[in-house]
Amino acid sequence: MEKKILKAFEDSIKVKEKFIKGNAGLIADVSRLIADAFNEGKKLIIFGNGGSACDASHIAAEFVNRFKKDRPGLPAIALNTDMAVLTSIANDYDYSEIFARQIKTLSESGDVVIAISTSGNSKNILKAVDAARKKELKTIAFTGLKGDKFAAKSDYAFVVPSDDTPRIQETHITLGHVLCQMVEELLFEAPREKTKG
Repeated sequence: MEKKILKAFEDSIKVKEKFIKGNAGLIADVSRLIADAFNEGKKLIIFGNGGSACDASHIAAEFVNRFKKDRPGLPAIALNTDMAVLTSIANDYDYSEIFARQIKTLSESGDVVIAISTSGNSKNILKAVDAARKKELKTIAFTGLKGDKFAAKSDYAFVVPSDDTPRIQETHITLGHVLCQMVEELLFEAPREKTKG
């Protein structure tokens, strides 16, 4: 059993190491995009299914409350949290509309969208990204190796180099934490004074 435990941790570390080699610059760009949106009074909209729904809620909470710094809350919402909204849309229209309808209703120009799907094939995620693009919102995909169609629809795509759902999700939540940290630093860290030479 201990060998299996060690292997699970080693696999998770390897996937994260592979992921960060090609994505550090993209993380910096997306951090600036989100920080600029907050600076302009816009919001971050996040959503996903299952474990990715939990990640969306987790990331939204870090922005609304705090991550590492005591600072004002930042406007982020997870579209997967309101049971009445989700079930009424699924009941009256179709489950594939649960996020798209909310995007059409709640978003405004300048908002930023993070859509999370390990497979990249969830109809409700793809429809929501289409709805966001029609409203000319910037879209960010969190996905895995098989999410190429989803990644291609998005303005920015973080593709975890794995097809193993747990390893993908572990990388997604680390990515979410790093984005929170970078945005906090961009918005709330006082610029350092230049030293006199």
